[in-house]
Amino acid sequence: MKILSTQVSGLLQRIVTNEEEAMEETARLLAQATAGEGRVIFAAVGEMGAVTATALRGVEPFAGAARYEADMPISSADRVWLLTRSATDPAALELARRLAEQFIPFGALAAEKPDEDNELADLAYTYISTGLMKGLLPGENGDRIVQPHALAALFVYEAVKLVYDEMLGE
Repeated sequence: MKILSTQVSGLLQRIVTNEEEAMEETARLLAQATAGEGRVIFAAVGEMGAVTATALRGVEPFAGAARYEADMPISSADRVWLLTRSATDPAALELARRLAEQFIPFGALAAEKPDEDNELADLAYTYISTGLMKGLLPGENGDRIVQPHALAALFVYEAVKLVYDEMLGE
């Protein structure tokens, strides 16, 4: 248990160290919708749905939040936050391309670092990397195990929400 706690703590600290500016930029992007006539649309793939559930039904809901639905109309006043475990997820990339074609600003969160091979990072206005590319602990057979993608995403969500709420309060 202590090893897991240490590794998760290290993961969260790396996210803060490496992504603090990107988290602030994402909060600023999302606040644009709420300051105007738009919505903050959470488009979460797979286990990242935990973030959407927290934004909509958590103790402190995210102001202006809406769950992404495939057939929902999205306007240029809206902002989308696309959350996926992997930047190569086909559903995430399909949505990102569609948003980019429609000139709808969106932020993205995924494990991979932004580089020349990361199409999702190239398409997004803001991009946050969790850096969680392998398991945190060594397994019995030598494989790396424990990949808490949703936990990392929820941590980023809370950090973004702090800045977002502060911006809306000003």
